[in-house]
Amino acid sequence: MRLAKITDKRKLTEKRWYDDACGTALAMELVGERWSLLIVRELMFGPRRFGELRASLSGISANVLTQRLEGMARAGIVARIRLPPPASVQVYGLTPWGHESETAIKELGRWAVRSPRHDPSLPLSAASLMMSLRTMYAADRVTDRGARIGFQLGADVFVAELAEKDIAIRREDPVAGALTLSATPLVLASVIYGGRPVGDAEAAVDLVVSGDRDLLSRFLTLFPLPAKISDAAAV
Repeated sequence: MRLAKITDKRKLTEKRWYDDACGTALAMELVGERWSLLIVRELMFGPRRFGELRASLSGISANVLTQRLEGMARAGIVARIRLPPPASVQVYGLTPWGHESETAIKELGRWAVRSPRHDPSLPLSAASLMMSLRTMYAADRVTDRGARIGFQLGADVFVAELAEKDIAIRREDPVAGALTLSATPLVLASVIYGGRPVGDAEAAVDLVVSGDRDLLSRFLTLFPLPAKISDAAAV
């Protein structure tokens, strides 16, 4: 009876998609609309301006991005933040609860990448590549705990630190002298996941490596892709 009374008092401000009490159904209502989960992915490494979000999500319109941000703000997933001077601009960031969705996003990505339909040659954003590293990280292969690797992906910069159980990634400038990889996200993905030789990417001036090359060789072994399901099993 108590549960019924609590439920009756709640005023739902938006139309429900499903008449279903399952948490999965509610998750679909919260982030199941087109682009919503990708917006969460882009914000996983820190707040972004509206223009930065739109630039990282190829094909999204300004109107749709506005609608999704407003909906997720009402749901408590995203918050509008005013940066202090001298920036004094509005950005969008995940709430603490929004950040908790990372586990679900990683598990969903690990599940989906086993599909024969997964095409790693499609465009991907810098945040998408960084999220893939956090998803595919094989902690049992790590021998360089505490090592830091910098990434210069166009206008986006990140630093990753290898740990015993996961790989911590933050938006910050690479440390001078540390191993740093400069490339587009797609080029770096082709080296990490596609087996493209580092020397080939460097020769084409697609990749610039500075720092410990032995560490780079070990780093590239830390992200094995799971085996694909068979085409027959996918039917």
